[in-house]
Amino acid sequence: MRVMVLSGANLGRLGRREPAVYGSRDYNDLVAACQEQAAELGLVVDCRQTDDEATMLAWLHEAADTEAAVVLNPGAWSHYSYALRDAAAEVRGPLVEVHLSQTHAREAFRHHSVISAVAAGTITGLGFDSYLLALRAIAARRPRDGA
Repeated sequence: MRVMVLSGANLGRLGRREPAVYGSRDYNDLVAACQEQAAELGLVVDCRQTDDEATMLAWLHEAADTEAAVVLNPGAWSHYSYALRDAAAEVRGPLVEVHLSQTHAREAFRHHSVISAVAAGTITGLGFDSYLLALRAIAARRPRDGA
């Protein structure tokens, strides 16, 4: 099963951006952790990060067209991007929204996500484990032979 692990705005700055909030490990560490977890689960992951909303939209359209599952960390776009929400709604495979930080314990504008309503689930506040748990949730939902 193919899973697109899509990380949005500023996530390429992991390890440098607010380490007290996001930790000291960088984006390459996140990719390696996702690849290791995926291998254990028998998933094929395609990890991507962009600071460009149009690129993220194109990737979500690709996921919809190829029926890929998605782990999505939209970053700040989760709070206001209806375009991203609409693209996420088209994804046919499971889509799990993730956030590294506990968004509900932060600034008020971070308490609501427009993506959550179209996601199969949301995992927030567990650092890199948010991504790894999302991969486990997707693996648990994959079609089984003979099912």
